[in-house]
Amino acid sequence: MLDFIYYPVSGILWFWHKVFSLVSGAPDSGVVWALSVVFLVFTLRAILFKPFVKQVRTQLVMQKLQPQIKALQKKYAGDNQKLAAEMAKLQKEHNYSPLLGCLPMLIQAPVFIGLYHVLRSFNRTGAATHVPFLSPTEPMSIADNANTANYFFSASDVQSFLDAKLFGAPLSAMISSPAAQLEAFGDVTRLSIVLVAVPLMIFAAVATHFTSRASIARQVDTGTVNPQTAIMNKLALWVFPVGVVAFGAFVPVAILIYFVSNNCWTFAQQHFVYGRIAAEQREADVQIPPGSASTAPLPGAKQTKAKRKS
Repeated sequence: MLDFIYYPVSGILWFWHKVFSLVSGAPDSGVVWALSVVFLVFTLRAILFKPFVKQVRTQLVMQKLQPQIKALQKKYAGDNQKLAAEMAKLQKEHNYSPLLGCLPMLIQAPVFIGLYHVLRSFNRTGAATHVPFLSPTEPMSIADNANTANYFFSASDVQSFLDAKLFGAPLSAMISSPAAQLEAFGDVTRLSIVLVAVPLMIFAAVATHFTSRASIARQVDTGTVNPQTAIMNKLALWVFPVGVVAFGAFVPVAILIYFVSNNCWTFAQQHFVYGRIAAEQREADVQIPPGSASTAPLPGAKQTKAKRKS
């Protein structure tokens, strides 16, 4: 159904597994498989880097336009049609597109679904009917599962993944995995999964909190944000991290590795992108002669070079 997502995600994971297998000489190693997941995340985030930059620029422009937006809302309080027209005009003047503000999130959602599906497809035993879009839909025996390919991965790759353990925990196992499903991993206890999954859950939650804090701190004026933004800020700071911990018991260890690596990338990327935009703004400010009217672009808006007169 969503093979156009599953195959690319599987292909990137397969590529990195082959790379780290050649380097380490241990294709069944849990560390090799974990690194494959981490670099799958880094690859996908690198592809999404430009949309992220556009998202940041769009958000900064929108924040800077808030006083003008509020003035328009007050001026045309009883005329929604006129307000919409003036808002569209203001957005056009500053090259603002609402779609760019949510584009990375819209792209990341199917990527996450694809990654979750591919990782869960390594183990179709036990309660496999709860895994969306799996084929066959009926739970498989341990022997059949080990001999069933998984998109780019051959049957031997599937068995390699099932044999791979990170500090004793299979990468596709969950704290909530049914006992019948755990049998596919051999001699594995639920405690061994808990000892690996819980620290990853806590780390992912903490990383989510600090990533959100760094993003909120860069808002133009956190004291004058609208009520909707203030609510979203609180959700991002506290509810989302708690959700990661609560949700963590129901996802494979590999997905928890995804959460951790994704948040680490986001945190570093925010510092780099915001730092580069701030440097652009400082450079634009320096180029403005003292006493002249400011022609610097809004924070986050791209600079345009003046045309030379012939």
